[in-house]
Amino acid sequence: MASIEEEIKQNKKFESEHQKAEVNVMFTSSWLYNRTAGRLKKHGITPEQFNVLRILRGSYPKPLMLGNVTCRMIDKASNATRLVEKLRQKGYVERELCETNRRQVDIVITAKGLALLTKIDNEQEEWLSTLKAITKTEAQELNRILDKLRK
Repeated sequence: MASIEEEIKQNKKFESEHQKAEVNVMFTSSWLYNRTAGRLKKHGITPEQFNVLRILRGSYPKPLMLGNVTCRMIDKASNATRLVEKLRQKGYVERELCETNRRQVDIVITAKGLALLTKIDNEQEEWLSTLKAITKTEAQELNRILDKLRK
């Protein structure tokens, strides 16, 4: 197991443990993102598209407005309109005009999108094997600390 200093080939010490923690969280976030992107690539979707599909599955069968999808996304800076359009082109989501407000577009996951998520869910145990390097108790503590940072 390499330390963060070894991973980023840093020769001098961090100014503080807090600075080291910040760099470590950012580095690990990028590492996890790249691992996820690699796993999703064989399914022809990006982590951001996967996030949108999971959000829509969570509200299924109720459609969501684009703004509701955006506010639930992990990366709020992602272009949700573009992501939804790419997913629509692949047949994973549908856009429907709202019956009560013609300017509102509702987005709903399709059966094809649900099937893709089921296929990905079946690989989840393999995906999470790396994270099992820490115990359930350690994962709970990590979650508690990360939640505390965002307060």
